[in-house]
Amino acid sequence: MATERTSPAAPDFETIARNANQLAEAFRQSAAASLKPFDPAGQGTGLPTAKLQGSDEIDEMTRTLTRVAETWLKDPEKALQAQTKLTHSFAALWASTLTRMHGAPAAPIVEPEAKDKRFAHADWSANPVFDLIKQSYLILGRWAEEMVETADGIDEHTRHKAEFYLRQLLSAYSPSNFVMTNPELLRQTLEEGGANLMRGMKMLQEDLEAGGGQLRVRQTDLNAFTFGQDVAVTPGEVIFRNDLMELIQYAPTTETVLKRPLLIVPPWINKYYILDLNPTKSLIGWMVSQGITVFVISWVNPDERHRDKDFESYMREGIETAIDMIGVATGETDVAAAGYCVGGTLLAVTLAYQAATGNRRIKSATFLTTQVDFTHAGDLKVFADEGQIKAIEERMAERGYLEGARMANAFNMLRPNDLIWSYVVNNYVRGKPPAAFDLLYWNADATRMPAANHSFYLRNCYLNNTLSKGQMVLGNVRLDLKKVKVPVFNLATREDHIAPALSVFEGSAKFGGKVDYVLAGSGHIAGVVAPPGPKAKYGFRTGGPARGRFEDWIEKSTEHPGSWWPYWFQWLEEQAPERVPARIPGTGALPSLAPAPGTYVRMKA
Repeated sequence: MATERTSPAAPDFETIARNANQLAEAFRQSAAASLKPFDPAGQGTGLPTAKLQGSDEIDEMTRTLTRVAETWLKDPEKALQAQTKLTHSFAALWASTLTRMHGAPAAPIVEPEAKDKRFAHADWSANPVFDLIKQSYLILGRWAEEMVETADGIDEHTRHKAEFYLRQLLSAYSPSNFVMTNPELLRQTLEEGGANLMRGMKMLQEDLEAGGGQLRVRQTDLNAFTFGQDVAVTPGEVIFRNDLMELIQYAPTTETVLKRPLLIVPPWINKYYILDLNPTKSLIGWMVSQGITVFVISWVNPDERHRDKDFESYMREGIETAIDMIGVATGETDVAAAGYCVGGTLLAVTLAYQAATGNRRIKSATFLTTQVDFTHAGDLKVFADEGQIKAIEERMAERGYLEGARMANAFNMLRPNDLIWSYVVNNYVRGKPPAAFDLLYWNADATRMPAANHSFYLRNCYLNNTLSKGQMVLGNVRLDLKKVKVPVFNLATREDHIAPALSVFEGSAKFGGKVDYVLAGSGHIAGVVAPPGPKAKYGFRTGGPARGRFEDWIEKSTEHPGSWWPYWFQWLEEQAPERVPARIPGTGALPSLAPAPGTYVRMKA
């Protein structure tokens, strides 16, 4: 028996009007809160006393896109051709829309990409008005992208910046972000009488307050996780602490362990526990379960006291000191080492330094989504030209560090639709708090960067690429990666926006020894944190030495189902298979200072 379709209830305009008035007042309060960074003393002068976070990026975006526009203005004939092409596309769209409004089917002029979830709801295609809005946006966006791609007379770095900033603008101005141009949001707002917007404004006010007037868009419930219980869960002990790091030794779960201990060097641009999120997704916990004595550096969240801590400091007080302490704790002089992201770059620098000085205690190196050659370093190079680095250095000079939120925003801008605007819409328009998600809790747990360290990194890696050229100097020693002869396991991930697979591939050729290049599926995080088991979904590729063209390597490579973790462990065990009785942290020459995950990881930016 067919069920009777009920029409949606008529909007309650009295409720909508009442909520609109309350929304206007809430908006006024939010606007006042957003001006706090300009008047931190609360004097109400209206004069800016602090530079708004993000204003540097806005200025750079304006300058870059203006340069592209100027190239088109210099060639009126070519500009007219581009304008004519856009006009024809809109004429075709209007004809298609009129056909649909007369009840006849019409093929779309343009469609979203398959991965674009913003227009997945049926109303975007079924309703001719919203279909017109959607296709107009896509036509204009792709036309603008083509204008940047085909602009004459601009260098490739400027073109890259223009493409990046245009992507930010197109994401921001998508019709999916606004109530009146998004059928889902419009229906929800009418059905709730605007109550969703009131809830969203409340969350907006809370986020502005949490950011001291700067908007920090929440991506998860920040109160849903506790260190040692929900995240950073693997048992262990902090056995050493200095100004830059705590050294954690993890408790064994096997009777015997590999004689050679493993030191993990995480990035300092975010916290180490991405490798120890929870028991089912913990790379650290899995390593322990295989019989590895695992040590992990937990970097301090630096402040003004650390302004002069540079790359050499992180090498000496971080990696080299950690190796010393591992020797005290275990009696072993040799270690295996693994570095993740920029932690891997620091590890490569340390290997080159040790190769030059003869202090070769690291016997094998595992690099997880690590760059040593920054020629094809992806979208983060947008922020690394001389002018922008100078601006960052001037900002860091004020406090001695770069604010953690600045780096977090840069990473979010690599995927603006997924990491920015989906949450803006969900939180502030739908009025729905985001779900609790450990990965996004970690993503929001920002860290600062010491001025000296970050300046060295930006200039020597992203700007001048000195490590790959054999021109980097550390401690008065010129570094040459060709002198690094230890076995290297070099993991890249297929969809990495931070350390692109091509960049990692080309970096493999910079080492002087045997390199096992492995290409996992997914991206910078999910491709690394990919545990074995029935739910493993990405797979990985192996294909021998990383030589020649990247595309040729992929074509000849072998695809394997499941996680790369067991493949890596087999590689590691082959380097030094001898086993000894399991080592209990804190019972030897270095007593426990605190249970894992320690104190430094709890420091907030």
